[in-house]
Amino acid sequence: MYKRCAKITFYRLLTMKWLLGLFLCICATQATVRRSPHADYVEELYRLDAQGSRYSTNVTEDALLDIVGLITKYGYPVEVHKVVTEDGYILEMQRIPHGRDQNNRPDPRKPAVLVMHGLFASAADWVLMGPGLGLAYILAEAGYDVWLGNARGTYYSRAHTKLDPDNDSEFWKFSWEEIGTRDLPAMIDYTLKVAGKRRLHYIGHSQGTTVFWAMGSLRPEYNSKIIAMQAYAPVAYLEFNANRLLKLIAPHANSIEALTSLIGINELFGRSDFFTNVGMRFCADGVFFQAMCTNMLFAFAGRSEDMHNATMLPVKLGHTPAGIAVRQIAHYGQLINNNFFRRYDHGRLKNWRVYRSFTPPRYDLSLITAPVFLHYVDDDIFADVRDVRKLQIELGRPVGMFRVPHATFSHLDFMWGSGAKELLYDRTIQIMRSLGDE
Repeated sequence: MYKRCAKITFYRLLTMKWLLGLFLCICATQATVRRSPHADYVEELYRLDAQGSRYSTNVTEDALLDIVGLITKYGYPVEVHKVVTEDGYILEMQRIPHGRDQNNRPDPRKPAVLVMHGLFASAADWVLMGPGLGLAYILAEAGYDVWLGNARGTYYSRAHTKLDPDNDSEFWKFSWEEIGTRDLPAMIDYTLKVAGKRRLHYIGHSQGTTVFWAMGSLRPEYNSKIIAMQAYAPVAYLEFNANRLLKLIAPHANSIEALTSLIGINELFGRSDFFTNVGMRFCADGVFFQAMCTNMLFAFAGRSEDMHNATMLPVKLGHTPAGIAVRQIAHYGQLINNNFFRRYDHGRLKNWRVYRSFTPPRYDLSLITAPVFLHYVDDDIFADVRDVRKLQIELGRPVGMFRVPHATFSHLDFMWGSGAKELLYDRTIQIMRSLGDE
């Protein structure tokens, strides 16, 4: 697949910007253990490597297992639930109903919490760091009924009642707005029904916050179903975004979907050998290039030496990225271009058909009346503190901005940081407990 992608990039897209070419390459059921998105390739690399022992058995195994396998391996209960949206997308949710060491008995009185991942990620990112570090485990031990969401198009929600994601381009005609207005409501309603609750806690990271803003403004009736929203690295306005990749893509935001569609590419960063190859060949412990892998990650998401565990790079790259639609990244690019937080720009004629306006309307953030706690860091290249302040001013019921007390805590440390429990998760749980469960 990697060779085919390289051919597309260098021969079919020769006249495009080099960045676009690179960008393109790059009812409940019994829980069953499958394999991680990139398991086949990880396993092959492990077999073929003459020094196979250089790969930690636990790291390799964790890179091979899917989320259910990971949760089961570490002794936690797990359920798999399938949720169908109003437009036919089949979403998978994983549930950890109770803890392993503490609060380790089923109890219908446990408050429910829905945790939503960011762009390129999946629910696996909340468990892959392991017990004591992964937010999902920490919440379960603290006495919460933990529900992990997976947005449409990700590895765990790559299904539809009618459309085939591999053959029907219509499957990929969505942005993060549809995740907010269709996926989140479906998952919230399902969770509340199964858990027997009227309201739940919500934790979102990065895109997991953006989709909440879309839901709260376009489907404001869901505000009453949220006890409180814990926004990790909240993203709405992107005026001060410093991510080089997004800044370089932004000028092409209105054309990237049309260009990729012409060559039959609607999905980005889906199941691929490339990232796993990098992780196992170059980023594992004992490999000379591991430091380069770390620096590449820092260049993409911000430096954070104190919070970074390089040993876990193969596991991270075995599960992430998990797949997105081209339109998701294009929509973010449009926000950078226009310095507005507004709906997707289809072009003037289609905008008129969809919105009855030639320009996309802005999201009315004042309609978001659920209590919102904005957790930010000093130097987030995606969620700059100045953009977070602007968001806070416009929200209908912001409780406040809460700084993570660490100078170099980065965007990815909200889910992978080795000190996230002490710096962020413990405080989050303290806030949640102060608000109750109903």
